[in-house]
Amino acid sequence: MRTARGARRGEAGLTLIEIMVVVVILGMIAGIVSKVVVDRIEAAKVETAKAQIAEFMGALDLFYLDNGFYPSSEQGLQALVSKPTTGWAPEKYPERGYLRSLPLDPWNREYIYVCPGQHGDFDVVCLGRDGAEGGSGFDGDVNSWELGGVRK
Repeated sequence: MRTARGARRGEAGLTLIEIMVVVVILGMIAGIVSKVVVDRIEAAKVETAKAQIAEFMGALDLFYLDNGFYPSSEQGLQALVSKPTTGWAPEKYPERGYLRSLPLDPWNREYIYVCPGQHGDFDVVCLGRDGAEGGSGFDGDVNSWELGGVRK
């Protein structure tokens, strides 16, 4: 007959080494999963910047159709939200503007707007994750002329 004391001696338990191996394996899995998640988030930010620039381009084209000119660099993209008070005043400006608000880029910086642009009538640029010109991958610039934004 086995006693309670004898039953405990025969049972196998987890050693410290086994527990450490499991913790290391779980850490490696978490590292891989977090890298994939972070990359997906950054890719979504790039796609968001492209969508916002495309929205700006559409609103800029409507501004042009109504007024015969694009907002100046000085007026900036803000001219799509409220009627400009500097430079040429648009004659046919809708009561609610062309956009409800002017979003920041996905990295919380303002978009760069230049008119006339180097690549067309206007250039709209998001500097990417690093906030500096150039770069590649998630640090690369997202710009209107690569999205079909060349207007001449």
